[in-house]
Amino acid sequence: MTKNNLILGMALTDGYGNLRGAWRAPNVDPSNYVNIEANIRYAQAAERGKFAFLFTPDFPAVRADVERAPISNIIEPLISLTAISQATSRIGFVATGSTTFQEPFNQARQFKALDVLSHGRAGWNAVTTSDPAVAANYGRPVAERTERYQRAHESIQIVQALWGSWEKEAWIKDQASGRFADPSKLKPINLQGEYVASRGPLPIPPSEQGQPVIFTSGGPSPHLLSIAGRYASGFISEVWTIEEARAQRAMVRRAAEEAGRDPDEIKYIVGLMTTVAPSVREGLDRRIAIAGDTLTAQVPHLAAMLGVQLQHSQLDQPLTPEQLAAAQASPMDPRSGPALEVARQGWTVRDILAHGVIDYHPVTVGPAEVHADHLQEWFEAGAADGFWLSPDVYEDGVDAFVDHVVPLLQERGIYPTEYPGRTLRENLGVPELYGLDPRVTSGEDS
Repeated sequence: MTKNNLILGMALTDGYGNLRGAWRAPNVDPSNYVNIEANIRYAQAAERGKFAFLFTPDFPAVRADVERAPISNIIEPLISLTAISQATSRIGFVATGSTTFQEPFNQARQFKALDVLSHGRAGWNAVTTSDPAVAANYGRPVAERTERYQRAHESIQIVQALWGSWEKEAWIKDQASGRFADPSKLKPINLQGEYVASRGPLPIPPSEQGQPVIFTSGGPSPHLLSIAGRYASGFISEVWTIEEARAQRAMVRRAAEEAGRDPDEIKYIVGLMTTVAPSVREGLDRRIAIAGDTLTAQVPHLAAMLGVQLQHSQLDQPLTPEQLAAAQASPMDPRSGPALEVARQGWTVRDILAHGVIDYHPVTVGPAEVHADHLQEWFEAGAADGFWLSPDVYEDGVDAFVDHVVPLLQERGIYPTEYPGRTLRENLGVPELYGLDPRVTSGEDS
């Protein structure tokens, strides 16, 4: 995409949506967790909206709240996305894969297979893992941070080398002569790190985009910036204000420059949770009806964020003038500033919470203009190259965004009316790469 076009992606989690009660929403099949046909419908709707990619976070363990809440995880990212790829033609697939618990050869093989089968639409969100529940599933203790990131550097370099080990001209496919491939162009990589190693080669030819696009995700720690700067073409972030996003985007771009890369090669993608409705009031009512008692449970958290006393008896009343005068945003929680802004607009405590002020990302609620204005403001402020959206309920939330918000963005000239190309690299606007990036000369963490 050109510099004048923002990028849109969509989180694909569990077949329901980002609201905790989405699995119980009207017209939602509670079996969608295992219903690939549902996720195919949502992917096709996003593709109709010219979304560049689907993004699948991954938490390979069972959370403690499973009795009342869904798994909040796609059943298996690579298998599911492979199935979806056969029912779509342009949208890309960014799947999360841990460098901590997966061997590089398996990562390289699985992601490149998805890339070839989807005709150049795959991406790898390369992450480290520190959750004890996940570690226990792999029968290992949680590794120390430096070890996790050193292993990540080694793993990513080995994966990239394996991706390039089947050289572009290796596949001859000459039926007349009987030569299938040129063995001199399938080369072992023989890479040995402190934590991982592989001989290679990987017997999978290049896709239409060469090899998968590498993403990373999280906050701007020095360790993660080192990974992003050297290898990533996309950075999936969690931020709540334009100021915070601009600062993080600058850090990510600077990390790419320090690695010898063009900062435009890495796209900074911000999270946004959406509820599209005819009015803000109707959108809040929708969220209240779906979220249920979870909003009531958030009252103490909101009180701590604003530094005031709030009682459950005040749930359907706005903050008093005295409370507003005393309220101040907590420096310990970046969500506090936006929460205070919503409180000052006169909404009730329940409505403040329904605005999603304690969610994982900013939340936009209401008619198409509300969402388009938010996206445009952040994009034109240099706070994001794009957004990964989490609809409240997939069943109707994806179509609502595509039918009402996307046309506004297109009319404003900041979003494409057609896909720029057929591959994920083309639709992100990042350069082709095959094998290791020659500009990246060291896997040592800084």
